[in-house]
Amino acid sequence: MTEAILLVGGKGTRLRPLTVHTPKPMVPAAGVPFLTHQLARAKAAGVDHIVLATSYLAEVFEPYFGDGSALGLSIEYVTEEEPLGTGGAIRNVASRLHSGPDEPVLIFNGDILTGLDIRALVDTHRSTGADVSLHLTKVTDPRAYGLVPTDETGRVLAFLEKPQTPEEIVTDQINAGAYVFRRSVIDSIPLGRPVSVERETFPDLLAAGAHLQGMVDSTYWLDLGTPAAFVRGSADLVLGRAPSPAVPGRCGDRLVLPTATVAPDAKLTGGTVVGEGAFVAEGARVFGSTILPGAVIEPGAVITDSLIGTKARVGERSVLTGTVVGDGAIVGPDNELREGVRVWCDARIPAGAVRFSSDQ
Repeated sequence: MTEAILLVGGKGTRLRPLTVHTPKPMVPAAGVPFLTHQLARAKAAGVDHIVLATSYLAEVFEPYFGDGSALGLSIEYVTEEEPLGTGGAIRNVASRLHSGPDEPVLIFNGDILTGLDIRALVDTHRSTGADVSLHLTKVTDPRAYGLVPTDETGRVLAFLEKPQTPEEIVTDQINAGAYVFRRSVIDSIPLGRPVSVERETFPDLLAAGAHLQGMVDSTYWLDLGTPAAFVRGSADLVLGRAPSPAVPGRCGDRLVLPTATVAPDAKLTGGTVVGEGAFVAEGARVFGSTILPGAVIEPGAVITDSLIGTKARVGERSVLTGTVVGDGAIVGPDNELREGVRVWCDARIPAGAVRFSSDQ
């Protein structure tokens, strides 16, 4: 295996306002753009050529990663003028692949944090002679996902949309967003129109008698599609629960980037990240949160399981739990923001304007 396709074209609407100015794969997780972790893990598994399928804010990827040589990779970029879906995006970059018709091509969704044994997935693909091999993972509540039942040999039997009743939950195995395609299968996907691999390509292949193989790997797996999941994924990378060779420092309770400033009596725990040029003032307490570059946390603020955007500011004594503060926003002193609150980019919340408790 020498090459891979990374699907990084999504708009990341569930992550807004984090993705207003930044495509989802470029939002920092554990101190570097999330995509860096995926590229580093692909490199560690033996991949040397990667094609990025870009669309939304496509212009930001190449200035950051260049030709990939800094990561020991060769990276190419292909931009969709109109969104093509997962299958359409894969087909759209096929001309950049070097593989022969029967050789394997690895494909990743750009928003999955996983401990998948990539080499084992490719080995499964080769040993079974599959046309497509899928990483499957087991979840306790599969209702939010498409189900992928398999036989005793791991051969895929069906692709079932999100189940609505208990009777429809025939397996706890779901599509985990990493695949190995036989190159010739990629070339068979219709060119120039939107195609979903989940709803069109895979079911059509099954109906035509193709061999689709599932490999269950139940190591760490997290869909980073929501702010809460993204914050948790970043913390898990810092804590060492999620594996990545790209974390810029030793795993531990906190990760403070070199140009950040943290007051001696500020408390950082739970996998908190403080980005470049950010400032955490005296008496502040930050647990399991991400403070992006240039953000300011003022004295006595308490921040839990939250993400504070680039150059945003959280005022004195404000308490934030499960909150996203967009780039450049200001949360004034003595505010109280709870789970699910999203403060939009450049918004201003005056002192004491939002509370869930009395002012005593």
